[in-house]
Parts: sequence; structure tokens; C-alpha cells
Amino acid sequence: MGHPESAALFLRDTERVHWHDQAIWFLRQKRDAAARTVPDWEALRERAEAIKAHALSRLGDYLEEFERNAVAHGAVVHWARDGEEHNRIVHGLLAERGVTRLVKSKSMLTEECGLNPYLEARGIEIADTDLGERIVQLNHQPPSHIVAPAIHMRREEVGALFHATLGSPEGLTDPTRLTEVARKDLRRHFLGAQAGLTGVNFGIAETGGVVVVTNEGNADMGTSLPPLHIASMGIEKVIPRAADLGVFLRLLARSAVGQPSSIYTSHFHGPRRGGELHIVVVDNGRSQLLGQPAHRRALACIRCGQCLNTCPVYRRSGGYSYTWLIPGPIGSVLAPARDPVSHRSLPFASTLCGSCTDVCPVRIDLHHQLYAWRGELARKGLIDPGKRLAMRLTSLVFRFTWLYALAGRLARLAQRLLPARFLARLSGGWTRQRELPVPPRESFRELYRRTRGRP
Repeated sequence: MGHPESAALFLRDTERVHWHDQAIWFLRQKRDAAARTVPDWEALRERAEAIKAHALSRLGDYLEEFERNAVAHGAVVHWARDGEEHNRIVHGLLAERGVTRLVKSKSMLTEECGLNPYLEARGIEIADTDLGERIVQLNHQPPSHIVAPAIHMRREEVGALFHATLGSPEGLTDPTRLTEVARKDLRRHFLGAQAGLTGVNFGIAETGGVVVVTNEGNADMGTSLPPLHIASMGIEKVIPRAADLGVFLRLLARSAVGQPSSIYTSHFHGPRRGGELHIVVVDNGRSQLLGQPAHRRALACIRCGQCLNTCPVYRRSGGYSYTWLIPGPIGSVLAPARDPVSHRSLPFASTLCGSCTDVCPVRIDLHHQLYAWRGELARKGLIDPGKRLAMRLTSLVFRFTWLYALAGRLARLAQRLLPARFLARLSGGWTRQRELPVPPRESFRELYRRTRGRP
């Protein structure tokens, strides 16, 4: 099922659509307010773009430097070609130490690799400790948003879920009390955990350290209590210097949730005393994307999720309408690079309005990349035959002035003579929530000739 079909299912619940749209747009408004408080906001975006472009141009060198410095601090670095190898490495580390209970902070990379079901199938109890991630885990769902994984659920639904899974009082909907229920459940998992796993927001080549940014402190709890810390890091997360980190930290929290800074920014340089730190560096298709000049800039993404918040298509179709784990504009660029056949509908899940590019903290030209993907999919023959035929006919009409003028006359005549219901069928999905405009009596060309003479 492609994006149009999945979006149609979401749109059936009109009340949820409007509520979801408003909730997501609120995050966009918070971002705008936070950005206005920083006089050098655009200079920061330009600087972040330049740092990422430089890092990607020498990615191999910086990854090797990162490994050398991380090992010098006592960490162990593993390399994974894909998600399957990542999962095998993580399971191997746990199995060698007899670990059966793992706590995990939010990590889109581990979601991408399918780590949870992989470990659960091998007898490992895994608890997501970010509140949003915990909610969707209990509901047996993937995240619907990069930053707010459970944004699609109302508090009444969360209350019913906690009642069914955690034994909270029936009908409980107060957010504070629901959070207390989750905190009590997670405390048990933290105290009983034998290992903790985190994602990585930034890996610093100069120091060999990894940086984890959270608002709940769950990553700190998961790495300070158990002796084993596993950090899963995509190869694109490396930045050259510690001095570069400040640029991204000023952008990340404001772009993600509209805060001046995140509550917790944790730096890990080697294991804690008596413990172990293992860093699993994952490719999983990123090198392939790096080799595509039209799309390599997508690797600069810092996963703030703001392109989702501003996208009119995502806001009104929901995260589960997308055919890949990462929804919205950035997911619609990344997914076809992995599997253009399965994700061929995603580059068309966009108005190409450019709002995603305007808000991206690292200035990824997302709408240009989506447009480029449309052309690539057409060249691969992955566009619907009806759409290809329509585009060829449209191209033919636009190529000849006389044919364009004739088509306009015929269209205006058809609108006046044919039943509106019949025309609505011809126009496909465009008229589901719109009415066809009233046809003008004459075209602009005819009006110009009549009033100003022949052009």
C-alpha cells in the first residue's frame, strides 16, 4: 500500500486529522518563536551546513580518527555494514555477558535496524525508556514522528493503554499522573537492567566521544546503572571537532521542540569505572547515498523532525501513511535511496512548497531533492502508467501554442456543457475536497487580443 492509500485511511477520521494537524503545527510555532530569539540564527544554519558538508566530504578520514580516539579512551568500536550485522553485534555482546534485560533510550537507528523484535525473538527483554517510545512500544507500534513518537495518540488513548498494560486506574487521562505511572514502571526496568543502549546524536572525531541529547534523562539512567553501555551510531553522525558541537546544540533543541537547550546533553568518553562502552558504527545504505550527488546532502540531517512539523502533507496524513519508518520530507528522500520500488510513492507525498527546506537547521534542500527523485523514478519506469501518459500529453500540449489554446477552449467548453459529477470523476482525487473553479468566459489570450490587440 502506497502513501495515497494509507493517507486515505487516516483522512477518514476527520476529527483526528484536524487534531493531529494542530498538534504538529504547534511544534512548528514553538520552533519559530525560539529561532527569533537568536540574532545569528541564519548564520548558525549556514555554519552547520558547512560543517556537515566538510565532514561528509572526508567521512572516511573522520570515522577512522573517531575510532582511534574512542579506543584510546577505552571504548570498543564495532563496524556494521547493515542493520542485520548491527543486530548480530548487539546480541553477541549481550549473550556473551548473559544479559537478558536491556533498557534502551530513543534511537531511530535501532528502529531502522529492527533491533527490538530481533532481541525479543532471542529471549532478551527490552524496554524503551523514552516516554513516547515506551507508549508506542506498549501499543506495538513504530514511532509516528522522529521526536514525538506518540504524537498521534490522544491522552485518553494513552490512559486506556496504560490501564490495559500497566494496571493504571481506568479512565485516567491526566498527563502528570499518566507520566507517574510510566515512571514507576520504568524505574523497575532501570533497576533491573543488565545493560543500557543509547543512540548517538553526535560522534566527535577529535575526541572520540559520543554525545547523547535527551529531555528526560533516560539515557543517563540507562548508562549509569548497568555496567554495559552500547551506543548505536550511524556513520553520518560524526563531526570533526569538539568546537563544532556548540553550533549543532544551539540549533537542535530549538528546531526539535522550541527550547533554548535540551535538559540533558551527555558526553561519553570511554566507559565508566568498572564498566564497558561499545560503539557500533552502522552504514546500512548510507555509503550508497553518499555516492549520489543529488541526494548526499540528506546525510546531514540531525533528526530534529522540523521538516515533518511544517509539512502540510505529513500534518494531514499522519506518520503511518508513509511506507518507511522515518516519515515526512526527510524520510521521503531517504527511503527511495534504499528501495525505490517499495517507496516510489513517497517523493510525491509533497506539495514542493519548500517549507521543509526553509526550516531545516542544516539547510538540506529537501524539496529540490524530492523533485529530483520524481525524475529518477520516472526514468526507472516506476511511475504509474496513467500518470506517465498524462504527463506526456501535458508536455505535448505545452509544447505547441496552438494546441495549448485549443485545449483551453475545449476545457472551458466542457465545464459549461458536461455535468459536474462527470468532470469530478475525470479529475481524480483533486475534487475530493474541492470544487472545480467556475470557467471564465474567455481566456487571458482572448481578453488581451480584444482589448490590446494581437500580442
